[in-house]
Amino acid sequence: MSHIKNIIPTTVNPDLQKERSTATFDVEELAVWFQRSAEKLKTKREVERVVFANLEDGYGLNHEYMSHEDLYNSSVKKVAEAAPKLKALQKKLNPGGKNIWPGGLISEIGNGLFPANHPLATHTSMFVDVINGQGTPEQVAKWGPLAENCNIIGTYAQTELAHGTNVRGIETRADYDIRAGEFVLNTPNLEAYKWWPGGLGHTANHAMVVAQLYISGKHKGVQMFIVPLRHPETHLPLPGIDVGEIGKKLGMASVNQGFLGLKNVRIPRENMLMKFAKVDRDGKFTASPVSRVNYLTMVYTRCLIVELNTQLLLAAATIATRYSAVRRQSPIEPNGPEPQIIDHVTQRLKLFPEIATGIAYHQAAEYMWELYDQTVLDANNGKFERLPDMHILSCALKVLCSTDGCAGIERLRLSTGGHGYHIAANLSNMYGNAVASYTYEGENTVLLLQIGRALVKTWNNFTQGKGVSSSYAYFEPSMSLKEFPKWDNSWQCIVKALQYTATHKTRIAFENLSERIAAGQSQGQAANNTGIELTRAAELHGRQFLCQTFVEQITGPKAQKRSKALNEVLENVLEMFLVQTVLNNLSDILRFINLTDADLRSLQIRLEQSLEKFRPNAVAFCDGFDFHDRVLNSVLGSYDGNIYPRLFDAAKRSTMNQKHVQKSFETHLKPLMKSNL
Repeated sequence: MSHIKNIIPTTVNPDLQKERSTATFDVEELAVWFQRSAEKLKTKREVERVVFANLEDGYGLNHEYMSHEDLYNSSVKKVAEAAPKLKALQKKLNPGGKNIWPGGLISEIGNGLFPANHPLATHTSMFVDVINGQGTPEQVAKWGPLAENCNIIGTYAQTELAHGTNVRGIETRADYDIRAGEFVLNTPNLEAYKWWPGGLGHTANHAMVVAQLYISGKHKGVQMFIVPLRHPETHLPLPGIDVGEIGKKLGMASVNQGFLGLKNVRIPRENMLMKFAKVDRDGKFTASPVSRVNYLTMVYTRCLIVELNTQLLLAAATIATRYSAVRRQSPIEPNGPEPQIIDHVTQRLKLFPEIATGIAYHQAAEYMWELYDQTVLDANNGKFERLPDMHILSCALKVLCSTDGCAGIERLRLSTGGHGYHIAANLSNMYGNAVASYTYEGENTVLLLQIGRALVKTWNNFTQGKGVSSSYAYFEPSMSLKEFPKWDNSWQCIVKALQYTATHKTRIAFENLSERIAAGQSQGQAANNTGIELTRAAELHGRQFLCQTFVEQITGPKAQKRSKALNEVLENVLEMFLVQTVLNNLSDILRFINLTDADLRSLQIRLEQSLEKFRPNAVAFCDGFDFHDRVLNSVLGSYDGNIYPRLFDAAKRSTMNQKHVQKSFETHLKPLMKSNL
């Protein structure tokens, strides 16, 4: 036990304060822009002020020393204690809304309230929204308020032990019993057990079960069913329900993911969600007007993944940037003073492009939410034309954001050296939370293959003179060129270069797929053998969309609502992102576009210049994300920058430091030291 107490200063580290004084823009204006309105920023801060007040000492770290079971129960307690506060704030600040309750459970505020996550995340992010989005008015009226108020707690049970992304391959069955007017659900084998749903282990008493529907032995496709799991009073599993937790994972410590087996579990006919597909009392089945309408749920979740992973990446960037402004090491000049490590160009390369990447996805998420809202509105009016494009775009952004976000968080952790390895830095927890999204809601490679198949199908239509949707509109101008124009270093040139490259990668994938089919391979074999080309074309399709959207969001009409100073720093970030994207994809770009040595040197110089220009604004820009210290929960990233006192304070909190001698000394260590082996 240490004799050092109360070592954390109440002042801000002078290096960090100096960094804030060099900003060329108004941090508050950036915060308003980042939160998308002054009112939303004000609400966020008021909610944080209330819910983060009077938390116990060590709130963000104590859970690291708990047992698995105690950690789960502690997280449930935290949710139960936070619920009345969030509900009261919702009623006070935005009556009738859902942004604070239940939305606060899956927001950045939730990251601060529940540092080990919590078991109601899937209930909030999927169960509630699936009911509201795909239930009939009667079903929404019956189940929606109960779910929103947590009078019932649900989960979304789609993934099975042996089936994940391939939804059509799931084996859970729902057979309609016409005589009883009930569905009978079964998991016919171990492989069909539901596996991974959050909160399923010991928390949820209902599940949205995705199953194959059969009526009189005839298959009617995949549908969704609300299935009670546990007794409302005792919480014991109901007859025919085999449920439990799957065990510890790499991250998401208290999300309580579980397994579910069903044996002749009967539910009323009304428990099948029937906004689109329907089963009448006499067993008459009415198919959904669009076969992929159920993808709306996954589209929503993928949009949410982009937003949440963006928050994690930018939170990690804030931690690493603040740390880099305080940490001093490795003189640049021989015998010179130790500089802030942020002054090393190589350190800037680790930090600043991740900030730019986060802002690019932040803007893409904003665009996608607008598109999603319009798609839902259209679907409610019987119009489904947007759905295929929305599906493909959400797949692409989910893949790219999770891939780039996970890699970025790990680069940022490495940028903080040994201290970033400490659990109290919270970077490992952020990575654990982010990396799960690489797999859930569609494994990334599988999604890339889906996008690739859509690309070659669209390419086939394009070459036959058929119309293509706006997402593929770049095909035509790219193919109208005999060769790519002379490189002019403009942002539009970069976007067009990515579109040109994506077009020709799609063309080549289509040609190779067609050649394999012509050579006698089946459609499936040919697609499998063309998988590398399909996934690469899919990635480039996503990257051109990301870059084009970023340019439009920063330089388009919305720029007129921002000050010149803020626009200049955002354009600096845009420049950094576009140049880095080109440099990261040169192997494909150079295959189709003749870039000279001077062009390549120019890109390198532009990258270095953008890093240098961003340097005075780096800390202040991260301040503009307005992450509360409770949300960051990091000894390296606190607003005051007192990293070393906070690290030592975290070390003192280790449960092992509460006594000088551990019991294993007398029983094992001392005998070992005294032995004469």
